[in-house]
This record gives sequence, C-alpha cells and structure tokens, in this order.
Amino acid sequence: MTDKKPELLVPAGGLDTLKVAVEYGADAVYIGGQSFGLRAKADNFSIEEMRKGVEYAHAHGTKVYVTANIFAHNYDLDGLKKYFSELGSTGVDAVLVSDPGVFMLAREIMPDMEIHISPQANNTNYMTYKFWYEHGAKRVVSARELSLAEIKEIRANIPDDMEIESFIHGAMCISYSGRCLLSNYFTGRDANHGACTHPCRWKYSIVEETRPGEYMTVNEDDRGTYIFNSKDLCMIEYVPEMVDAGIDSLKIEGRMKTALYVATVARTYRKAIDDYFESEEKYRANMDYYKSEIAKCTYRQFTTGFYFGKTDSGSQIYDSNTYVKNYTYIGTVRQTAENGFVFFEQKNKFTVGELVEAMGFDGENIECTVEAIYNEDGESMESAPHPKQQLRVKLDKPLDAGMIIRRKE
Repeated sequence: MTDKKPELLVPAGGLDTLKVAVEYGADAVYIGGQSFGLRAKADNFSIEEMRKGVEYAHAHGTKVYVTANIFAHNYDLDGLKKYFSELGSTGVDAVLVSDPGVFMLAREIMPDMEIHISPQANNTNYMTYKFWYEHGAKRVVSARELSLAEIKEIRANIPDDMEIESFIHGAMCISYSGRCLLSNYFTGRDANHGACTHPCRWKYSIVEETRPGEYMTVNEDDRGTYIFNSKDLCMIEYVPEMVDAGIDSLKIEGRMKTALYVATVARTYRKAIDDYFESEEKYRANMDYYKSEIAKCTYRQFTTGFYFGKTDSGSQIYDSNTYVKNYTYIGTVRQTAENGFVFFEQKNKFTVGELVEAMGFDGENIECTVEAIYNEDGESMESAPHPKQQLRVKLDKPLDAGMIIRRKE
C-alpha cells in the first residue's frame, strides 16, 4: 500500500452545502461561481460567498477549488477576464478549466493560481497530461472512459509531482467525457455552458416519417428505452484499487445534490479511506456499513463505469430512470440549546412522535424521537408541513451543531 492517502474531493453547490462537506470529512471541496461553470442551475457562489466559504474551509484545514470549465465563446472572454481578476482575491486554492483559451487567461491574470484540467478536456493518455504539465497545470482530471490500468500507466509516465484526479462516485455523463450536444439540440440550453437539461435521461421512442403517431419503443438489449442513460458510479468496494492506480484525488460528483447527499457520501468515503489506511482488514470488515450508508442517499442503480474495462448495456444502462430514495432530508442543526432542543430550517415534513436519525460526524447514526416542535413565534406544532420553516425542536437525545437529520422512508 502507498503511504500517501488520497484527497477526498467533495462537491458543494452553495455555502451551506460547503459547510456540510467540510464537517463530514472533505479534504477539499469544489464549487462554482455564478458564471463560467458547468452547473448553471446549482445555487453557486458569488465572489463574497466564495470568500466566506474559503475562510470557513481553511479554518478547518480544507481546500477550495473553483470550476471555470465551460467551452468559451468569443463573447465570454471579457467576462472571464473580469471574473478571474476578482477570483484571484478570494483565497481559493485552485481553478478548474478545460478550454485552452481559458487556461491562457487564467495563467495571465492569476499567475500564482494552481490550475487543474477538467475531464471536459478529454484527458485519455499520458502525453496529454505531460502537455498540460509543461504548460503549468498542477493536476489533470482523468476522463471517465479510462480504466484503472490506463490510469496506472499514466501515473508511471508523468512527473511525480503531477496529480491525477478521478471520479469515485456519482452520475456518469453518457457522452464522451461529458461533451454532450443533446441538450443544445433539443432545448437550446448548452450543456457545455452549464445549462444541461439532461435529455440523456428522457424516455425515447422512434417514429417512422410515413407513419406519424405510431411510436415504436427503442430497446437496448431488452432492458427498456433508456438508451442514453448510465447508472451512477460507485467505487466504495474498490478503494484499494483506486489507491493502487496512483490517483491523488478521489472526486465525488454532485454540485446539484442536496446537503443530505453530500453528507452521506462524504462521510462514507471518508470512513472507508481512513479505515483502509489503518488496515485493509478493517476496511473489508466494515464493507456492509459502507454499502448500507451509500444506499441511504438518493441514487440510481450503481456501476463501476469503465474502471475495469469496456462496459456493456448491463453494466451501464439502468432499468428505470427513477431515483431510489430511502431517506428524506429533514434539516441541518444550526444551533443547540439545553434540554435536547435544536434549531434548524426544515426541509421536508415531519411530525411529533416520529423517529428520525442524526448523522454523527464520526460515522455513528443517532436515532432520536421528535418530542416537540415550535415555530418562530414559539407556538407548539404537531407537524411541520412547510419547507424552510425556522423551527425549535425537542429531541430525546443531544446533538451537535452542523449534524444532518434524516428520516427513513
């Protein structure tokens, strides 16, 4: 086993989610600004929010990376120059780009900024890694199409101080490293400008032009009509193989995901990585725990993607485009008080008498009974049906600020 523990890189779509990622074990978080990233529908960060996020993360020993990985058009360039001028003052640790022109601007305007190369740049061989290294990039994110054997070969052929980042968990784009044109074609919303409508996850039928109205389903090996879809990547059972391949940063996908998703996945991979570096026996012994915890966040069926070679429809295409949802997000504890009271903004309905589960930062799950609910005016409530209510809730066990509360469905 290598002595170098890989970084756990966790997504954050907004400031609250960044704090959750930090609390639940991220070594680094990646975020997007309000422009020039590929998740336009995430909450994203203003420059001032970035400063606050960086201050919080750095106080906890966590790095912050910012995505600017669009494929820029001419009309983007002036805005990018202004954006990079502001970004350089926020204290972020690196910027992630894919477009060579954007890379040049980042180097020119932020000469001391560490630059990482996005998977959108189709990084499939070690000569590509060397190219970016020689031009000043510190890290390259491997294309999703690479096997672990190919990544290991890249590691053996690039400088020791160059870093490899690879996905370990999350949604998989079905187009080549995410360079998808479907959204633009069908809806006019450019996936390569962050506005993807996920048409790969729609249901499709074929209509022959001389037979209007006669819909013929598209079958993929008798598995349904989801011809573009991929299952979600999950490598929780293969942390040793990821480490052995020489990967420096293990990346969780999901800047559009909820705080519950981020907390669940980050905490599980944090424990799995730490357990493995303590001993492989401990990691193997806790596998049932990791798998059961990962199943508590919203997901589609799981796959190991391309990491063990070429895939087929059985390993990539899922049977249904419905998410599996085993737990519901109730809220994040913002403040605690005496006698078991906690304060939080409610996310989904819950009632007095219900059994809920708080996620401890160390991996422990704390079952609690809701004994009382009070609204902002101090009025007692039997249930909290309206999202975003500011509540004071009495539980039968003490919790810590920052803990996620969820309910089993």
